[in-house]
Amino acid sequence: MMKTIGSELKKHVLTGISYMIPLVIAGAVIMAISRVGGSIYGITDIWDAKHAESANNLIRLLHSLDGFGGMALGLMFPVIAAFIGYSISDKLAIAPGLVAGMLVKDIGAGFLGALAAGLIAGYTCLLLKKYVKLPKAAASVVPVFIVPVFGTLITVLLINYVVGIPFASLNTGLENWLNGLSGTNQILMAAIIGGMVGFDLGGPVNKAAVTTAMALLTTGIYAPNTAAQVAIIIPPLGLGLATILAKRKYNTELREAGKSSLVMGFVGISEGAIPFAVESPLKVMPATVIGSAIGSALAVGLGSVNKAPISGFYGWFTVEMWPIYVLSIAVGTFVVAGLTILLRGNPVIVDEETVIDDIDEAEWEA
Repeated sequence: MMKTIGSELKKHVLTGISYMIPLVIAGAVIMAISRVGGSIYGITDIWDAKHAESANNLIRLLHSLDGFGGMALGLMFPVIAAFIGYSISDKLAIAPGLVAGMLVKDIGAGFLGALAAGLIAGYTCLLLKKYVKLPKAAASVVPVFIVPVFGTLITVLLINYVVGIPFASLNTGLENWLNGLSGTNQILMAAIIGGMVGFDLGGPVNKAAVTTAMALLTTGIYAPNTAAQVAIIIPPLGLGLATILAKRKYNTELREAGKSSLVMGFVGISEGAIPFAVESPLKVMPATVIGSAIGSALAVGLGSVNKAPISGFYGWFTVEMWPIYVLSIAVGTFVVAGLTILLRGNPVIVDEETVIDDIDEAEWEA
């Protein structure tokens, strides 16, 4: 019973996240373009209202672009709440979810508050649809009036007076704690986020770390995002590199997967590493967790700052102290490749296309 409930909740939350991520990336990239453009003119605060009155048309445009990107990012919480609700009770919950998500944003309840808003909106609308029964002649009133009006009302009241208060306090506490981290503590935080991202390669642990890091961008906290974006690409790059450095330890299918993994890594898709994790999870997962943790810790510890939720190579050079950032990715990549090659053991070559490890796979994974 509990397993089923947990599986359903995970499905609804991941649905909301999948709709939110393109919006966040679009907003962040537009803001990054604006700020990189501003830096060309020596402007470090292109978002400041004074630049709207600049005599330079391009500076005014860059200022507007920053506002457009911020507008997109501002929709993050309403969108995730609306589509969690949509996953639960279809389009009935979109309006309550949007309104509740805006409320979450206004009261500072953060990412967790947005998740709660979506779940409350979805299940409230589902219950209203199920239990509010009107005569057949008036049945059409339920989906177009009763559910959106009372679904929204119940959801916002619960968020504003019950759920929102503790989540706002929790969010404020989390922000203060993260802002107060420095030195070893900040490096440890980065390593934990990196390890989580490298753990299940696009699964729920990975998405929890990445999405939370993205949500913190809206509050001006960048270290978690820096750690997460570094860690996203290290596993596919590392495993792809392993198939090049030790190709005799991999069969033809995995060598081909290695080529795809490298490409997917460079464009910021950690799922490129999944074929290797499926083939030998106990040999791959320790390597991806350790390599991702080391790369993330190095990037944050040495002062790199990634202010956009972009992990692909096209965003590397917008990062503050980007040479350190790229070096950290390279170090993590080589750690993953080296550990993976080591854990695969010594191969025995049967012919050009067949490779047999001297370590029995069943024994290893047992």
